[in-house]
Amino acid sequence: MTRRDPGVLLRKPGASQHVTLLELFYDLVYVASLAVISMNLARHLTWVEALQTLLPLMAIWWLWTGTALVTDFYDPQRLPIQGLIVAMMLGTIVLAATLPQAFGQQGIIFAGAYVAINLGRSAVLFVLLRGHDAQLRTVRFLFCFALSAVPWIAGGLVQGPVARGTLWAIAVAVEYVMGGLRYPTPRLGRLGLDQYDKAREHVGERYQQFMILALGDLILVATLGYNRAGLGAWHTVALLATFTATVALWQIYAYRAGSLLRNLPKGRRPGRVLRWAPYTHLLMIAGIVCGAAGSDLVLRQPLGSTPPGLVVAFFGGAFLFLIGRTTFEYEVFERFSVSRLAWLVVLIGVAPVMVRVAPVTVDVVHAAVLMGVAVSDVIRGRMHASHEAGRG
Repeated sequence: MTRRDPGVLLRKPGASQHVTLLELFYDLVYVASLAVISMNLARHLTWVEALQTLLPLMAIWWLWTGTALVTDFYDPQRLPIQGLIVAMMLGTIVLAATLPQAFGQQGIIFAGAYVAINLGRSAVLFVLLRGHDAQLRTVRFLFCFALSAVPWIAGGLVQGPVARGTLWAIAVAVEYVMGGLRYPTPRLGRLGLDQYDKAREHVGERYQQFMILALGDLILVATLGYNRAGLGAWHTVALLATFTATVALWQIYAYRAGSLLRNLPKGRRPGRVLRWAPYTHLLMIAGIVCGAAGSDLVLRQPLGSTPPGLVVAFFGGAFLFLIGRTTFEYEVFERFSVSRLAWLVVLIGVAPVMVRVAPVTVDVVHAAVLMGVAVSDVIRGRMHASHEAGRG
């Protein structure tokens, strides 16, 4: 049937935009991926090794956004699309398993799996959509991933972290820049802005659910670390601080703009918001991963001297999250939050002092600052609602 009418694979305008169980099942792979990245970062908290963690994270995230686009554009209830998602799920498991040694002996496996998933996904869709106008959309993605495949594979083959990191940074830059420019392709031009608004409710729900998974990484890493540490008193304090930070991060994300991603008011340029959502959410996810790495470190050693890397993980991670969230809010509401900008200044001011206190204290202060941001959001929201009611 699909050979005679490839159009049946496309998501229909009036069809349900709710996320399917298969999509949620696929997302489970990323729980493991984020946990591996967080724990790997906790063991390698130097600047060079942190950058080596960032590149695989950016690759994993771009892989997920590409799959999210598949289920935005195409009907996930159709068997060919379901089979494609399951195949990508298997490939992502291989990718996650090689993450700790991506800059070691398993670099070519990591790069090969990543390239195979991206090119394979686009190639399969190209075949399935033969004879339909939507086939041209897959050509744009094929062109992008064919370009980035060269530095990905070359980086996997070369020896040495500097050479590999440089080539992979080029590959990531190609994908992220072309994505931001709407995948420009010779003779075809760029992807139309209207394409990003076809399944607004669906893509908004997908991003929210991935944020839940990312926050689940914080809980997972902290729980494993707490069990490993033997449930001591200071470890309990660290666990409670991590839990508080997780609740605060969710509140900061979900308050107002988090829900409006699915229900953007008219005039808010929904295509633009959804197009830039991968970039703002990457900053937030990177911040969560840093926080999880910091939590893992504190649970290993809650007392004693505090290494600068721990402070950077906690306060740098919170800074990244707030930058991503503030930018995201600007894209939705077209205004910056003054209170969040003030909290960014607080993070910068408090961070240098943290090297003089115990690691568990750093964890507690980090959680307190994030909770302060969440509370100020609620207060600001109530003041705004009261002002609007007064005007009415």
